Amino acid sequence: MIITMTPNPALDLTFEVRSLAVGGVNRADNIRQDAGGKGINISRALHQHGYETVAIFPAGGTAGAELLQRLTGLKIPIMAIPTNTVTRTNITVAETSGTTTKLNEPGSALSETDITLLLHSVADILQTSKKPSIVIGAGSLPIGSPPDFYARLADIAHKYRALPVIDSSGEPFANAIERGGLYLVKPNDAELAELAGKKMTAIGDIVAAARDIIAAGNNQVLVTLGANGALLVTRDAHVWAGGAPLLPRSTVGAGDLTLAGYLARAVANAADTADTADTADTADTADTASDASVATNATHIAAVIDASDTNTDKANKVALKAAVA
Repeated sequence: MIITMTPNPALDLTFEVRSLAVGGVNRADNIRQDAGGKGINISRALHQHGYETVAIFPAGGTAGAELLQRLTGLKIPIMAIPTNTVTRTNITVAETSGTTTKLNEPGSALSETDITLLLHSVADILQTSKKPSIVIGAGSLPIGSPPDFYARLADIAHKYRALPVIDSSGEPFANAIERGGLYLVKPNDAELAELAGKKMTAIGDIVAAARDIIAAGNNQVLVTLGANGALLVTRDAHVWAGGAPLLPRSTVGAGDLTLAGYLARAVANAADTADTADTADTADTADTASDASVATNATHIAAVIDASDTNTDKANKVALKAAVA
């Protein structure tokens, strides 16, 4: 079971254009709306490929209602927390060249009641789950949210012997990392540079910065590098994954799908190991399975998200391949 928490979801509005003329009039060749947010993207990909998942997020206003309608149509298991705030709308301009320009709303502030309900929802699911579970905290936090939100989410995961994973940025990301105990930390190269306080100019810089995260008491780091692939760093090893060069239709969601692919294999490995060790501790089982198959997991990143029919998922599939190219 993979539970995703998206505290700042969005209705994604994408305009496809031949070329963006900054300061001029632009006419879109195609426009589409999608349910967005990092955790939602991860759950959508996992669900489409047969992995057990549930997406938890707040929803409010017209955009929130549209978000719910689209996810319900895809039959993705969700647990939506109704709020008095308005779900944000994010805009992406995707050019034929593969260049994407994004305008993201900050998101409306959540009340302490909203935050409590979100966290309790995770606990409620974990209390009844009989399988090894992973809890992913993904994306930005709305304005005014407590910076320890993801650290609190990780505490709940630990309480129920689940594995916490965080994919975020800024202060909430740093706060959770400093607390330690994370099964996986998933920055991109820019977010890793922000955490380290310096530019990442070589693979050695990335590995060293990732090892600093691990030294804080975390298990492993998966760094997405855009067109340069993805790098997995553990205590004792690091491995790179890549694929054939291509021209992406859009890079939106590429990192989310990379994380989905990696964790899908990690869950499968943990389940296989648990089948032969009934008394195994969930965290130890997953760690052992992951450590024993680092290279396999990295290769699997590019393979798990492979077939879809919607325009959004076709774009995301291309974006995933670009992320490990």
